[in-house]
Amino acid sequence: MDPNDYRKIPRDARYDPFGDEEIEDYLNWDQPEDDIVGARLSQQQQLEEKRETPKKGRVIRENAFPEIDGGQETGDGRKEETDGSGEETDGGRQATDGSGEETDGRRQTADSREEKGLKITRVPEPILEVKNLSVQFGRLMVLRNINLTIRRGETVAVIGESGCGKTVLLKTLIGLLMPTSGEVFFDGMDIHALDEKELTHQRTRYGFVFQQAALFDSMTIFENISFPLRQHTDYSEQEMLDITKELLAEVGLPDGVLEKKPAELSGGMRKRVGFARALAMEPEIMLYDEPTTGLDPIMSDVINELMLRSRQNHEVSGVMVTHDMVSARKVADRIVMLYPMSRLKPHESQILFDGTPQEIEQAPDPRVTQFLKGEAGDRFFENESADGGKFIIHNS
Repeated sequence: MDPNDYRKIPRDARYDPFGDEEIEDYLNWDQPEDDIVGARLSQQQQLEEKRETPKKGRVIRENAFPEIDGGQETGDGRKEETDGSGEETDGGRQATDGSGEETDGRRQTADSREEKGLKITRVPEPILEVKNLSVQFGRLMVLRNINLTIRRGETVAVIGESGCGKTVLLKTLIGLLMPTSGEVFFDGMDIHALDEKELTHQRTRYGFVFQQAALFDSMTIFENISFPLRQHTDYSEQEMLDITKELLAEVGLPDGVLEKKPAELSGGMRKRVGFARALAMEPEIMLYDEPTTGLDPIMSDVINELMLRSRQNHEVSGVMVTHDMVSARKVADRIVMLYPMSRLKPHESQILFDGTPQEIEQAPDPRVTQFLKGEAGDRFFENESADGGKFIIHNS
């Protein structure tokens, strides 16, 4: 049907399951009516199927966060969070598109035209968005106007020399540090605007692998891995034991370590236990703080494989802070390089590079090349001034 003929049909007689506003888009397309309507019906069906799919993550106990009351109880005793407008959302995870209509909270769609009909291209929705983020401690500016997007299923490696703000960025992503200015959005929510109860709830959707594993020395390996399950779920002792054994098997450790203390394990084994604990709550995003630091090349590659398998088996996104370019090239879909504020010009971006592992090899910025090659250059004669600035002592 020609679009001009379609305009002549009375609105009441049009096949319009999506509303006048959306069907008007058709008038701008040189496509048969069946194509545009059929594509939208297919998209609608996929959306409904996705809504019926069980949500990711463990079932949080009702009194997991007893310090602050909030939310409304449902018939099964669990609390449903509200979005501030009085309408229930699914644990705070169901997003809206700003017009009050529900979206699938997971993916956005983009329509693209081809010569032979309408093609629906699915673009992963951002799970983390950093907008104009700045962090300053006293006179020391660590991060300045950082803008970064991490999409669902994507792993991003953040590299850069010591002191450029990589770990500070990681801590702001999970709400451990408040930014001086700017915003961090997790699944569409400004995490720094959440109250303590809701922020704690949203953190159960993160997994955090610490630089030195950060295990509790006085607890057994079983107690370490099951710690978040005890805090936030109602699983029985046997259920927690079964989950812990599954996680140990996933990271390549035997059941025999369950009753051991962290001090009885090697550094690589402790890293694996920390990895298993981070996966215990079935997170949607993993944050890795120097995951291969202090490990030999073989054990480093074991950790790299664990990160790759966690993305495949659990469909998690990831942000990895690292100096290890072998890990960054192997694990990351994108690499972002930060540069220390003290070396930047007043209006220069702190992000020197943002691209794929293949693209970074041809990066035009010599500072990126210097970092990749590990060359000292004139930095050998560099000292630090009292106010945190840098200056060069030239060899005379």
